[in-house]
Amino acid sequence: VAVPGLSKEDIKINLDKNVLSVSADKKTETVDENKKFTKREYSFNSFSRSFTLPESADHSKIEADYTAGILKLTVAKKEEAKF
Repeated sequence: VAVPGLSKEDIKINLDKNVLSVSADKKTETVDENKKFTKREYSFNSFSRSFTLPESADHSKIEADYTAGILKLTVAKKEEAKF
């Protein structure tokens, strides 16, 4: 999952039954203080993705790695599902 500009703390990963969800909410505030006025701008970035895992997925062996704006999720198969 490409998530440039976000930190690990911004990303939420949730597993509900066989649905793995990845989401993020990031609020950025910019303040420009001039002698005559103060300008304040807000920027919001958010996304959500959901993936239905197969029955052969081992929910206890899900790993996540976040490097250079790319979140890599690895889901192992259950032992009896391996050939």
